[in-house]
Amino acid sequence: MGVAAERQCAQRTARPGLELVYHQCVRAAAFLMALAVMTSCERGSSATGADRHAERRAVAGADGASTVREVVSFPSGRLTLHGVVYKPNRPGPFPAMLWNHGSYDDPMVAFDELGPAFVAHGWAFFGPFRRGQGLSAAEGPYIMDEIARAAENGGSRAEATVRLLAGEHLDDQLAAYGWLKEQPFVLSNRIAVGGNSFGGIEAILGSERVPYCAAAAGAVAAQSWAHGPELRDLLVRTARNSRAPTFFFQANNDFDLAPSRTLVSVMREAGKTADVKIYPSFGASHGEGHSFAWHGSAVWAKDVLEFLERHCDK
Repeated sequence: MGVAAERQCAQRTARPGLELVYHQCVRAAAFLMALAVMTSCERGSSATGADRHAERRAVAGADGASTVREVVSFPSGRLTLHGVVYKPNRPGPFPAMLWNHGSYDDPMVAFDELGPAFVAHGWAFFGPFRRGQGLSAAEGPYIMDEIARAAENGGSRAEATVRLLAGEHLDDQLAAYGWLKEQPFVLSNRIAVGGNSFGGIEAILGSERVPYCAAAAGAVAAQSWAHGPELRDLLVRTARNSRAPTFFFQANNDFDLAPSRTLVSVMREAGKTADVKIYPSFGASHGEGHSFAWHGSAVWAKDVLEFLERHCDK
């Protein structure tokens, strides 16, 4: 799905409480784009979905420079998941960022924006697709469908969110970390973790479990913090036990700023290293503000990378 279509969905669902409608809009837009691609193929066009998700493809960064994106696979239990790697075009090894995607339907949009931004500063970037999304869509149900199904069956959306993110989706992140640290192009003691939205939650959860050198959590839990105490309690506990210095960041017009402000206080009170920055509003809606964590890297990359390099060089 294209950036323009995603932003239209964000504008149409700007009010808090319309998170599920936003995801439905995004999925519908992705379907329509896929249909358009199929139609263009029938008319002889060379543009195909396979081209877009090719094993190796040049991706243009914000500065116009070209970065090669490589599709890889890694095991997570009995599943075979997929991810994308971007790295500098010179001999390594490099420090590496493992970025956890959010719950939107096509995380490749974010990876293709973020990967080149990190490569431009000498970092390798790994974007793993957790089960049910993107290139790993065939390996399980889509997380938002599972959460909606739990609510339809009388369950709690918050409980379902915690069960999935702290369960099989965390397993997928840890499997991605295990794969990444064995790669010859990576400095295994300089692997940082990042993520946006649900991926920001994953970054916090992963930082309790493995020795990431630092973490960057964008728009963490901004759409789910108010849904119930289960997720809040989980994040407070894991932030208190985090093993990684963490930089929290959001745009001022994101859905909810309380998660970043609360979690940075929790970490500092526990003697951990943490910082937070709330940037000026990004776009005109809550949805656009939420997308700042991936669409706004031209604004926040310098701050995030300075934080990562300060702690990952130790």
